[in-house]
Amino acid sequence: MEHAITIQSETADLAATLHYPTNQSGATQADCQRWPLIIICHGFIGSRIGVDRLFVKAAREFSSQGYLVLRFDYGGCGESTGDYGAGGLDVLIDQTRSVIDYALTIDCVDLSRVVLVGHSLGGAVAVLTAAKDHRVKTLLLWSAVAHPHNDIVRIVGKGEYEKLPLGGSIDHHGYLLTSRFFDSLSQHQPFEQLRKFNGDVLVIHGTADEIIPVDYAPLYQKMFWIRKEGQCDIELVFQADHTYSTSRSTTELLEKSVKWLAFTQKRKKDWNDWTI
Repeated sequence: MEHAITIQSETADLAATLHYPTNQSGATQADCQRWPLIIICHGFIGSRIGVDRLFVKAAREFSSQGYLVLRFDYGGCGESTGDYGAGGLDVLIDQTRSVIDYALTIDCVDLSRVVLVGHSLGGAVAVLTAAKDHRVKTLLLWSAVAHPHNDIVRIVGKGEYEKLPLGGSIDHHGYLLTSRFFDSLSQHQPFEQLRKFNGDVLVIHGTADEIIPVDYAPLYQKMFWIRKEGQCDIELVFQADHTYSTSRSTTELLEKSVKWLAFTQKRKKDWNDWTI
């Protein structure tokens, strides 16, 4: 089942789609088995649909594996209200936490298995959210931004960014990006904050990504391994672009993600059984 819903945040009404697990029998549903939760965080001026319906495909694949999945539009994107970037990265983090608030009110959610999937800038937002919110237990980073200010300036174009007046805005594909937005990008550094997150992480990147450098993937892994707790694995998708736009790339991305989630869950269960 898929339901269109609206989630209230302080700054916007967030349009969202909730996917219930599709591998459950009627008896299992009636027993209220605890479902792991996946929340998908889209990237810069994106939407919960994703390029070539990437997030729709992902949500349906995850739900077929027994996950409750929630994908949503950040304020000013997709069908949500508000102005994108008006409050900078702080607002994107707060909106993500509002979505977590809502999701955890749903019956049958397993609080020990809350996963954020972040793509591109959404990957950086997922890291920054997890660093602040200990309800997040696992991260999947798909082609994640590592240096928010530099990466977004490169996407917008340095020439356009240099036209940005102090206290003003520039028009990028119909989105008015303010100086406050860019200032906030420079104030948040995922590499500095990620040590506050103690959960497991999977970093996936396409080798043909021309938007966000594939070199970020091993850098993320290196920084996550410095932590005292938590595992970090890395997977590369050969010849995949930034949005995994071919059928083969999408299939490989989702297969790697699902397989890793199953592996980490089994590892935790085996460890718990052993310690008991």
